[in-house]
Amino acid sequence: MKNLGNMLKQAQQMQSRMQEMQAKLEAMEVEGASGAGMVKVTLSGKGDLRRVTIDPSLMTADEKEVLEDLLVAAHADAKQKVESTMAEEMQKATAGLNIPGGLGGLKLPF
Repeated sequence: MKNLGNMLKQAQQMQSRMQEMQAKLEAMEVEGASGAGMVKVTLSGKGDLRRVTIDPSLMTADEKEVLEDLLVAAHADAKQKVESTMAEEMQKATAGLNIPGGLGGLKLPF
């Protein structure tokens, strides 16, 4: 029974830390850039698009395809940073908790 009590305590700690982490991720903003900063994309910590900034020199018909490619690259950069930050926050949230089997590559839905 002592082991069950410890598991319940750890589950409550984990739930509290996860709620804190979710709030922190929602408030956080991460910027990705491409084209030497000519295109910037800002995502929330949960991956929601917040802002796009485009250098005016790219706003020509001749630069349409370049601009499209730079937008995709900037988004990919921001997304990678969000995922990296999320992994770090998850590690902090689960630090010190003895979770049997770990998280085993578990991906969370946010």
